[in-house]
Amino acid sequence: MKFFIDTADVAEIRDLAATGLVDGVTTNPSLIRKSGRDFIEVIGEICEAVPGPVSAEVAATTLDGMLAEAARLVPIAPNVTIKVPLTWDGLKATKRLSQDGVKVNVTLCFSAAQALLAAKAGAAFISPFVGRLDDIGQEGLGLIADICQIYSQYETITTEVLVASVRSPVHVIEAAKMGADVATLPPAVLRQLVQHPLTDKGLAAFLADWEATGQRIV
Repeated sequence: MKFFIDTADVAEIRDLAATGLVDGVTTNPSLIRKSGRDFIEVIGEICEAVPGPVSAEVAATTLDGMLAEAARLVPIAPNVTIKVPLTWDGLKATKRLSQDGVKVNVTLCFSAAQALLAAKAGAAFISPFVGRLDDIGQEGLGLIADICQIYSQYETITTEVLVASVRSPVHVIEAAKMGADVATLPPAVLRQLVQHPLTDKGLAAFLADWEATGQRIV
């Protein structure tokens, strides 16, 4: 499974990218607003920090508007991926852009039917929102299972399942079991993946025993 970081905080991205664990980045208008910075400038800096796909989301809701904004965003860097909403115009834009060799991340997916349409339109990534479905009493991970099962039936589908709205390590592990291609994680969730109380306890014991030997390695 590939790990993308879901943030527009460039300093955070650079810090996490230094681990070698970051395969890409996703942004959205809410994250850009939180950063308080210029959108174009931020996308450019993120693309320099991470060699993998960087999703830059359009703000337009019409086909012509989406294509015009994509034309402004694509030249920023070779690894820019255009992010569009799962609407009819979004699907039309996906078809047009993908035919031109532009990677498209179709976002705000909440059903398997929507995911199937995005794949047929040529999406490079489909972003089902697990946490938001959980919030309304539906099973977000069930949607991931359905999409993975459907996509696996057709060799012609190359769309990658990008698990979004991830709230905890459980979402990541369960989605990985299902064969999801990517999880886009808030930085805090990525850091949680390394944590385990027994690791901390075991390290503390090892360090105490090592100190008792009175030795030094260097």
